[in-house]
Amino acid sequence: MTDNVTDNASASHVPGSLQALTAQYGESFRWYFLLSLMVGTIASLMSSTVVNVAIPDLSHHFGLGQERAQWVSSAFMAASTVAMLTTPWLLSRYGYRRTYIAMLLLLGAGGIVGGMAHDFHLVLLARILEGIAAGVLQPIPAIIILYAFPPHQQGRASGLFGMGVVLAPALGPTVGGILIDLWGWRSIFYMVLPFCLGGAWVAMRFVPITAPGGVAARKGQALEWRSLVIVTVGTVSLLNGLVWLHDGWLLPALGLLCVALICCLVFTWWQKRLVHHQHAPLMDFKVFESKTFCMGCIVAFIYGTALFGSTYLLPVFMQVGLEFSASEVGLIMLPSGLVLAFTIAIAGRMADSLSPRLLVGVGLWVLAASFGLMYFVRLGSGMGLLIAITAFGRIGLGFILPSLNLVAVRPLKKELISQGSSVINFIRMLGGVIGVSLCGVILEWRIAAQGDSLALPHSSPERITAFGETFVVLGLLCALAFLAARHLNSPSVVHSANSPAADSTTDKA
Repeated sequence: MTDNVTDNASASHVPGSLQALTAQYGESFRWYFLLSLMVGTIASLMSSTVVNVAIPDLSHHFGLGQERAQWVSSAFMAASTVAMLTTPWLLSRYGYRRTYIAMLLLLGAGGIVGGMAHDFHLVLLARILEGIAAGVLQPIPAIIILYAFPPHQQGRASGLFGMGVVLAPALGPTVGGILIDLWGWRSIFYMVLPFCLGGAWVAMRFVPITAPGGVAARKGQALEWRSLVIVTVGTVSLLNGLVWLHDGWLLPALGLLCVALICCLVFTWWQKRLVHHQHAPLMDFKVFESKTFCMGCIVAFIYGTALFGSTYLLPVFMQVGLEFSASEVGLIMLPSGLVLAFTIAIAGRMADSLSPRLLVGVGLWVLAASFGLMYFVRLGSGMGLLIAITAFGRIGLGFILPSLNLVAVRPLKKELISQGSSVINFIRMLGGVIGVSLCGVILEWRIAAQGDSLALPHSSPERITAFGETFVVLGLLCALAFLAARHLNSPSVVHSANSPAADSTTDKA
């Protein structure tokens, strides 16, 4: 505590520190800070979703099967998943501003590499670079909201941030589809560059150089790279194991899945050993002492599986199954994105007064119902029906997004907020990694069972049925997540004793 006070006092005299910026801009600074981070998060989320519209074109250009083309999404997800665990260390080691700007530059570099690539391996490298940047950036806003905003404003801040963040991914597929039809798939990689440059410029004004808690960045702490290697090996083994299992390579697939399980066990043992020897772990297991956080992680895992699996599956279904063009797919998904932004704004305000458990539960059931409705879509169905179903599903997402992180992380102690936000995002993305691969595997399996093949140039009723069965699996997963969501209990929003903002101001962000 004495060290924190000393660090805060010394940081107050440093230009660009949190204390200096708060003194300059007053109480409004917390909102400037949050909105500044929105620019980078928009760029990272746009890069994660817009490429899905280009998967059929990439598959055709490089002569890839569907199970390999999906690595464009899977590589991004895997890199994001692993990188999320480094966010607490990077913020502590380098502070907000350096971490944020460095990740924006890395994201822009990935866009340039992807746009100039003439080999599929370079496309994968670009997606990995973009995934690393996105993985580091995405947990940061939740950390800011829980540190800087009082409990009665946290839902509103989450809603405002979520509304702005989802607008760009909503527009992304639309603009991306038009760009693909006009200039080809390469053009979509360059979409993030203006956001990266603009985000870096804004960061120089409103993002502080200090670390979480308002303290100066600590230069001596080393990254626990051995834990990072274990997580990376485990994640890649899991992804390849799922793909090889579907391809019929049973023994190699089982071997890789066993490697993933062993990595999970070794990682758990190693983190406990680091704590026992008083070293900082990559993942602090103290966050799992909260039952609410554990239940939130289960919901986040299943939710990530369904969310990212459907984000991959929907554009492919509309193009390969229903034979819409890329620009038509973008137009179909645009209204659903606008509905999502509007719903998040409302749900964010509701989260300040209603039970987050109720909002998450309603959202899961609406999302599950939307997946079930996709089963009844047939070849020749109009764009209006698809717009209605996708918009309905986005209402469910809008209820879940502002509430899940708040209800799960809010009960944690102040010093565990960064870890909690990083861990729950890691688990959600791990579910997403599995979801993208799982959708590809189930889709190929059901298409083969229906006697069809994606190699055939034209769709068929059998192919549509296979897609519908895959959507039903996602719906069942959402219904399953509701069992864990029933145990999401949090203290009173306004009077939460453990909420980090309950007894702090913006200078503790």
